[in-house]
Amino acid sequence: MWSLPSMVNAFRAGLAVAILAGVIGWFMVLRRQSFAGHSIAVTGFPGAAAAVYLGLSATVGYFGFCIGSALVIALLARGSGTGVGERAHSSALIAVVQAFALALGAVFLDLYGGFLSSTSAFLFGNFLGITDEDVLTLVAVAVVVLLAMAVIGRRLLFASVDPAVAAARGVPVRALSVLYLVLLGATVAEVSKFTGSLLVFALLVMPAATAQVITARPGLSLLYTVVIGVLVTWFGLAWAYFGNQATGFTITSLAFACYVLAYAAKSVRRTLRQGRPGRLEVA
Repeated sequence: MWSLPSMVNAFRAGLAVAILAGVIGWFMVLRRQSFAGHSIAVTGFPGAAAAVYLGLSATVGYFGFCIGSALVIALLARGSGTGVGERAHSSALIAVVQAFALALGAVFLDLYGGFLSSTSAFLFGNFLGITDEDVLTLVAVAVVVLLAMAVIGRRLLFASVDPAVAAARGVPVRALSVLYLVLLGATVAEVSKFTGSLLVFALLVMPAATAQVITARPGLSLLYTVVIGVLVTWFGLAWAYFGNQATGFTITSLAFACYVLAYAAKSVRRTLRQGRPGRLEVA
């Protein structure tokens, strides 16, 4: 396996993808913006299809549509979304953006002649087609996004946990929300080149959701997210190679299995704790 340059590049790219998607995805799950992340990921498909139809690089379409949809969601959503009405409005807005993006994808496929040879790669990715230049580009984007997250991470965590108190303490909650969604859009755009518009969501949400089931401590949970993402990606690539399976299926299946096991273990611990007899106090 290691004698193939395509597999070596796949493991290198998988490391960068897992770290980048893990950090961004951890905040996405914490902020309960998984639906927004999914919608932004879906818009990468019509973006790539439009770019190919116009004779441009698919990367241009990924970044243009993903960041554009992130800005639309961020700028049109009302407030911080803490109220029931505001959350309903935001969910409806995100659904509208997602539906319109899928409609655009159908339009560009039809304009291209009803068939686009790279449709499968746009939707489900192509880890085995990664070049050295692709790895360098991915690492560069990952470094920029992670540096930005390092700068805003502490305040973003405060604004995510308790936006009302954070705003009262002078934290720019609204600006942080917009900036985070832009970083999420950039992450989705870059990672989608390798995982596809549909499977990027698996690496964004499942390792983070699993880690937050295991522990509520922010630092440890974030570390677990990255570790789970890396292990799932690497083992998924090895499984795909030796088992002759699609990488999207293997990586997603392993990530889902980790979440199921973590949730089951938590449920068992809760049941045992509730069934344990209390202490007898002696006066």
